[in-house]
Amino acid sequence: MANIVKNNGSDVQVQINDINQKLDLVLEELAIQKQKRQALEDLATDLNLIGNDLFKASVDELDHAGIELDTEELKSLFFRLLRNAGTLNEMLQMAESVVDLSKDIGPVVTQMGLDSIHKMHELEKRGYFEFFKELTGIIDNIVQHFSAEDVKLLADNVVTILETLKNLTQPEMLGALNNAVSVFKQIETENVEEYSLWKAFNELRTPEGKKGLGFIMTFLKNITKEENK
Repeated sequence: MANIVKNNGSDVQVQINDINQKLDLVLEELAIQKQKRQALEDLATDLNLIGNDLFKASVDELDHAGIELDTEELKSLFFRLLRNAGTLNEMLQMAESVVDLSKDIGPVVTQMGLDSIHKMHELEKRGYFEFFKELTGIIDNIVQHFSAEDVKLLADNVVTILETLKNLTQPEMLGALNNAVSVFKQIETENVEEYSLWKAFNELRTPEGKKGLGFIMTFLKNITKEENK
């Protein structure tokens, strides 16, 4: 019986010791928390003092600068900032995205600029700039020699002019013009043979003369038809 009581007393003492160790840990944790709380309170006090000093210094500076500080407006601005914190956050995110985008496209833009410089240098070497410079002289001569009314008439008849140019650039028309120019170059214009009426009549009786006369008559008839249309 004595052994049982002794054993029970030992178990109780062990439990008490365990409880004491746990209480010591709790008290130690509470002491640590108290120290942290005290440190935060001291920090808050220091920050409050610093904030008050900064506020007073700012008020003095604004007062010296002749600026009147309205605390109600500042308070209203502070609350508006709090209400729009989400919007401000989105704006900051957009600004960060723009900065990231500029970093990404910066090398691309730089390369495009270098490519443009190289291309301009190549065009200059090939004489494009000199060509356009001379072309501006041609345009300047046109402006000086034609009035605004002439330009208006040109605009009114540009379709007819383009149709004429289109017809002139047809292969058969270009061939005929080339033949005419070649024949004209072969004629000695300063030493043209004189023809009497009788000689001209005899020339018209030749196959070439008859064909030429037929061409002229056909040409005149077709012109008349076109004018009647």
